[in-house]
Amino acid sequence: MMPSGGSLHHAPPAIELAGVSKVYGRGDEAVVALEHLDLSVRDGSFVSLVGASGCGKSTLLSIVAGLDQPTAGAVKVWGGRPALIFQEAALFPWLTAAENIELALRLRGTSRAIRRETVADLLERVHLTGFGAKRPHELSGGMRQRVAIARALAQDVRIMLMDEPFGALDAITRDLLHEVVDELWHDTGMTILFVTHNVREAIRLSERVVLLSSRPGHVVADYPVRISGQRRIEAPEVSELAIVIGRQLAEEVRRHGDR
Repeated sequence: MMPSGGSLHHAPPAIELAGVSKVYGRGDEAVVALEHLDLSVRDGSFVSLVGASGCGKSTLLSIVAGLDQPTAGAVKVWGGRPALIFQEAALFPWLTAAENIELALRLRGTSRAIRRETVADLLERVHLTGFGAKRPHELSGGMRQRVAIARALAQDVRIMLMDEPFGALDAITRDLLHEVVDELWHDTGMTILFVTHNVREAIRLSERVVLLSSRPGHVVADYPVRISGQRRIEAPEVSELAIVIGRQLAEEVRRHGDR
């Protein structure tokens, strides 16, 4: 089940980018990754970013996360520092799944009793009850990503940034992770900004799909996703919108190739 978005239409912003540009290097070696990019993400919404390879999607997430600074423009993030999840789970290999999650709670100064209870709850939320004692090498790629999501939730964040988190997973595992993320979004009401190269995945998960131009990246289209009821990646409504977005994305890819 997906929300219609009507209740979020008047929600305050969680993320605001105004005239954001990012340039790497100087002179003839300079690379403009983002140029005069404007983007507003409402509190509690799920927004996906798609675009040609190298269009600055990951750069944008790094700036929102505070890991990088824009060359120009303004960035405002409400509700505290976001959590950032990458394609690789980036778990500590010497810690168990439970200990990886617990580490975020330790850093917050949470008591041992509450840590134990919270870790158990988070493992249940991501459908990993009984796997807390396993180390990362004993888990599948999808399981490791679920631990990474639980660790992010342990930070008690209001905003989650996801940078192609399911790009390296097989279709069946990816579909399971879609269910997990969808469930968590509805249960927590957090804001999610999701980067993917998979247009169908973007439509399956989010209420808005924002298309970025080829480098330098800026917003060229913003598609509301108005699909009610249970949403599946293979649903006809998903396919219809994917064709529309895919055509414009293909134009951007061709434009990038011609430069």
